[in-house]
Amino acid sequence: MLLLIDNYDSFVHNLARYFVELGCEAHVVRNDAVTVAEVRELAPSAIVISPGPCTPREAGVSVSLIRELGPSIPMLGVCLGHQAIAAALGGQIIRADEPVHGRTSWVRHDERRLFARLPNPL
Repeated sequence: MLLLIDNYDSFVHNLARYFVELGCEAHVVRNDAVTVAEVRELAPSAIVISPGPCTPREAGVSVSLIRELGPSIPMLGVCLGHQAIAAALGGQIIRADEPVHGRTSWVRHDERRLFARLPNPL
């Protein structure tokens, strides 16, 4: 089962639908309606941390989940979820001068590990 942490953003339901279309069992819970212990009991095969309108500090259980279960359960963060992963691992989150939505850009990478067999740039 794939667990999606809902950080109060409607896009989480789009994500859940996409995962179901790919054959996953997806379960959505709000970031303030579950504890780390409860997630541990659910034993998800992976966790997706959703977007949301706040900062990682205000994202309920998200950062605690990442810190405590990240080493043992694969996790993906989308937007706020990605920021929460960075914050949980000691990264600094800063406000952009100008918000950018939907712009595409090339990503250059080191062709190692996660990027080993991917085109460069992406």
